[in-house]
Amino acid sequence: MGALDGRVAVITGAGRGIGREHALLFAREGASVVVNDLGGNNAGEGADAGPAQQVVDEIIAAGGRAVANTDNVASWDGAKALVDQAVREFGGLDVVVNNAGILRDAFIAGMDESQWDAVIAVHLKGHFNVLRHAAAYWKTQSKAGDQPNAAVINTASASGTTLPNAGQANYGAAKAGIAALTLVAAEELQRYGVRVNAIAPIARTRLTLATPGMGEFLAAEVEEGEFDAFSPANISPLVAYLATDKCPITGKVFAVQGGAISELGGWHDVKTIETDGPWAIDDIAARLP
Repeated sequence: MGALDGRVAVITGAGRGIGREHALLFAREGASVVVNDLGGNNAGEGADAGPAQQVVDEIIAAGGRAVANTDNVASWDGAKALVDQAVREFGGLDVVVNNAGILRDAFIAGMDESQWDAVIAVHLKGHFNVLRHAAAYWKTQSKAGDQPNAAVINTASASGTTLPNAGQANYGAAKAGIAALTLVAAEELQRYGVRVNAIAPIARTRLTLATPGMGEFLAAEVEEGEFDAFSPANISPLVAYLATDKCPITGKVFAVQGGAISELGGWHDVKTIETDGPWAIDDIAARLP
């Protein structure tokens, strides 16, 4: 028996890279998978049904269950259609893995509105859109007395949590927002039987290979037989575990890369200064580090 037997999962951005590895592993572990991918380029431009369908064909050839979806998760209606397809094709929905993403890197002083809006739309709004429609489905189930045992795994990034990256204000802000969204959603949705966690992965993908300062490092060749620390396949086992029906974890963000998994913590007090009366600017200047 697989760890995900009987589970129905929607995985966004699953035509390539990390998302593809998620879809293949989920199917091997017994899940029925809706493989979502618009099929655009790194910047989110264009569309191609090929990547999603190729993953589906690979899953079916191996004896698994999967269907393709090419809806745009940045679209409210597209995200709803994705959730509806899972319920229609497989009779329900147990897992959402929000993974779809694009890059439009630029330094702040030169970034134009479209570069900001496109990245926020795909990452942050795209995560919310799918989460919202899935949450509405699970709420309806719960209210009807059929309490779900569901899981959401969002995709944040070191760029938005631990390693701010110059040239990625849009991407970093979206990923930080996704981490915050995860914590809020975990609080809200637990009453409906839904756990919500996030990962901040580092792996070799077409997006990371195109990231200044990372591409050359990640592209380094690995000798045959050696552990490939940057393979996207290293990310998926954690996601699969978080998606299982017996996993108790919720409201967490995990950094994952190669053979390392770390639980991340958010903003916290580093140093506090206090006063017994109104603040004076000179006093703050003298006492604040």
